[in-house]
Parts: sequence; structure tokens; C-alpha cells
Amino acid sequence: MTIVYSLISVGQTVLAEYAASATTGNFATVTRVLLAKIPSQDGRMTYQYDSYQFHYVVEQGICYLCMSDTLNKHRLPYAFLNEMRDLFLAQYGSQAPLSAMAFAYNQEFSQVLQERMNYYNTDEAERSIDNIGAVKSQIDQVKENMVQNISSLLERGERLELLVERTDGLNQQAFRFESSSRSLRRSMVWRKMRCYITVGVAVVFLIIIGSASLCGGVDFRHCRRA
Repeated sequence: MTIVYSLISVGQTVLAEYAASATTGNFATVTRVLLAKIPSQDGRMTYQYDSYQFHYVVEQGICYLCMSDTLNKHRLPYAFLNEMRDLFLAQYGSQAPLSAMAFAYNQEFSQVLQERMNYYNTDEAERSIDNIGAVKSQIDQVKENMVQNISSLLERGERLELLVERTDGLNQQAFRFESSSRSLRRSMVWRKMRCYITVGVAVVFLIIIGSASLCGGVDFRHCRRA
């Protein structure tokens, strides 16, 4: 189990955060999307995203969230979040953070996040937590929490986007088909007109040739004497 990212926020306003230096990816973006979906009332939940899990605890309007890189292990992340809650409230209280600006506590509390994340990523932390009966009772509560896939939060948006892409593609195909149809109709009209003109010229030419033969040549001398 490795906790690689953590933050504290009020709604979508991040007050403090810390990411392990070796961590890469778009987890910060995913976290912002997740913050917009987290209910403001007290509760806890785990969301899965690829090979990571986002765990959060909301109490008194403040959200404590962390990301771990091992699935199906909840006791360490939630123990970490519970300690972050206690340390944060002891330092800043529960009222001032509700009106604080973004990253108001980042300079101070990000160091606390880093230090406690490093601790909870050690074997010592796991042994210590396994020996605490109170935490074990919390584990049973956590097991009852539903683990949701974070992609389900974005499923509707993805389907709408896919639908838009497909609709645009059909519109483009229809436009190209209509343009091709108009070009084909114009081509057929001109082809008919050329055919009619050619036949008309040929008929006129044959009439002239026939008349000239009957009238003694192209000067029509026999027909003029008659």
C-alpha cells in the first residue's frame, strides 16, 4: 500500500495538498472532477480509477482525500485521513477553513501531509494500526462502504461526447452525399443537353445534305429554276 497524493478541501476549493515526487499522471485533474461530485454532507467513500483508489472523508463541510496505488486495502488510507482530520482541526478549527481562500494552508499543512504520508507508507504504520482495536472497528465500517468506479461519474458525459462526435460525422457524410448528388444531377443535365444539341445538329446537317442532293448541289440550282 502506498499513499501517493492527499488534499484537504472545502467543496472544490483546495486548501492544502501534497503529491509524492515520484507520482505522475492526471490525478490532480481527476481529483478536481471528483471534488465536484462529492456530497457536502458527512460521509466517506472510495472511488476506483484505473489502478488507483481515491478515498475521502467529509466532516463538518471539510473533505479529506487521498489517493493510493493498491486496490482493496482501506485501513491505512482511512487511518491516514482520520489523523489528517484531527491534526487539521486541532490547528485551524472547523469554522475558519469554511471561508478560507484556495491553498490558504498549503504552505504549512502540505509539510504535515508529506510527513504523515511518508509514515503511513512504512511497515511500522501498518503494524501499529493492526494493533489498535479502535481502528479495527473502523475497518469494519469501511468494509460496508461501497467502492464505486470513478468512470461511472463521467459515463454520461462520455456518452454525450461520443454521441456528438457521431452526429457530426453523420452530418458531414450527409453534406458530402448531398453535394455529390447535386454535382451528379448537373452532370447528367449537361450530358443530356450535349446529346440533344449533337442530335439536332446532325439532323440539320442531314436535311441540308439531302436537300442539296435533290436540288443539284449545295447551290440548290435545280430548285431555284423550278
